[in-house]
Amino acid sequence: MSEQILVERSGQAAVVVLNRVEKRNAITRSMLTEVGAAVSEAGRQPGVRAVLLRGNGPGFSAGIDLNAFAELDASLGPGWRSRMQEVTETFQASLNAVAACAVPTIALLHGFTLGLGLELALACDLRLAAAGTQLALPETRLGIIPDVGGTTRLTALVGPGRAKELIFTGRAVDAATAEHWGLVNEVAPAEALLERGLALAAEIGRSAPLAVSAAKRVIRQLSEQEQGLRLEAWAQSLLVQTDDFAAGLRGAATKTATDWQGR
Repeated sequence: MSEQILVERSGQAAVVVLNRVEKRNAITRSMLTEVGAAVSEAGRQPGVRAVLLRGNGPGFSAGIDLNAFAELDASLGPGWRSRMQEVTETFQASLNAVAACAVPTIALLHGFTLGLGLELALACDLRLAAAGTQLALPETRLGIIPDVGGTTRLTALVGPGRAKELIFTGRAVDAATAEHWGLVNEVAPAEALLERGLALAAEIGRSAPLAVSAAKRVIRQLSEQEQGLRLEAWAQSLLVQTDDFAAGLRGAATKTATDWQGR
């Protein structure tokens, strides 16, 4: 495992840390694979009753590293856009590993939690946010959709109306609004966020582990997320081949408004 993902232990909790501070914890394909593996492995450690996920530096995560698309050119060849459904499924597999962790997972969010960073948080069972944290899924401003479970999991969590509002506009909401919507479970002062997460993990640890695990599996199955993930991959496989996506990437790279053409 690289130094971009750290794993710590605190009593009955394992803490997985995003540690790419110089890039605002922007997530690459390889980093996402490491996160999925780290959370899954931490949940199997003896005595661990919960896994916490947090980010070092000023924010949880700025989302996908736009250079990840160039990384795909290098690793998969320039024709990867024609195989986007397959590519999306590899990204989804990493967050599915987070969602399938053997013990409850708790995301601790602060500063900013954007795009793929929010999708990672949505793959966790619970989310605590520091006051003032900004949360957003801005993918439609690039000409694509949240396709690593974000569309599916957000809709299951807050309902279609709120999910449409957040995804259609790409706007950010603050932690207080996110709590009101049910997107986060609790808002805490930034300096108390880790302490509150560990306290919640300890509270979960007082419940019977087999019962908690069974409840987690039942609730996950009730949401029927598999079909939603397949639909996300299908839609993205069409969108990444559009002129709008290419224009959206250029606009993001140059920080200029995009002239959408609808093609």
